[in-house]
Order: sequence, then structure tokens, then C-alpha cells
Amino acid sequence: MTASDRPTFFIDWCLGKSVASALIVAGAKVEHHGDHFAQNMLDVNWLPIVGDRGWIVLTKDQALGTNELELRAIASANVKVFSLVSGNLTRQQMAALFAKSLNQLEKFAKGNQAPFIAKVYRNGRVQLWRSQTQLLKLLD
Repeated sequence: MTASDRPTFFIDWCLGKSVASALIVAGAKVEHHGDHFAQNMLDVNWLPIVGDRGWIVLTKDQALGTNELELRAIASANVKVFSLVSGNLTRQQMAALFAKSLNQLEKFAKGNQAPFIAKVYRNGRVQLWRSQTQLLKLLD
């Protein structure tokens, strides 16, 4: 994948700068939450902006996939979200996992229509959790 073809990953505040740094070293285009929004900004407020910019969200915030308002925000903003399943990893472990999974994340994002939420497992496996169809039904 050439640099111009690469998506931009938006690193949620909860993942920290170490994940952003590791992805940059791995060759990813990255934007960090703290460079654009206040730490305590509600997800429903930043999701539409991230969606407008076409950025792909990386998070470990499990509520992002279960909270009705946040699910609706993901659906209406047409956002692609990857959520780390094991939130109790160290920052270094999270950084290494996302960096190791970068090519798989990019391929998955390219091959699946927004909006979606996919889970990223400790072993690097990526699996669709909330599909475009499921998320768009929330807007009916």
C-alpha cells in the first residue's frame, strides 16, 4: 500500500500517545485525540468530526460499541471503528499489538463498508462485531 493509499487512524485518548508513536514508526498515518479535542469531550461530539474527515478510530473503550447514543453517532457519522478486546494490556503491549496488526487493519478497513465496529484480539485477530447493516438499522 502506498503512502497516499493509506488510511488515517484516529487514536482515542484511552490508548495514549505510545500507540500513536508505534503506528507512526510502523508507517501509519495517525491523528491523536489530544491533538484535536479535549480529553473529556464526549464521544458523540467528536465521532461526527472524525467521520467527516474519514479517519478510522482505534480504541479500547468497550462502551463505544454498546452505548446506544454512541452506536447511533458511529452509524450517522459513517465511522469505521477498531476496538481492542483486552483493555488491560500495558501501553507498550497495546502499541505493539496495533503496530503488528497494521496491515491487517488497513486491509480490513478497505474491504468493509463504513460504518462498522470490529474487535481486535490479543493474538492480532480482527473480527467484525457490528456490521454496516446492523448500525444503519439504528438510524431507522
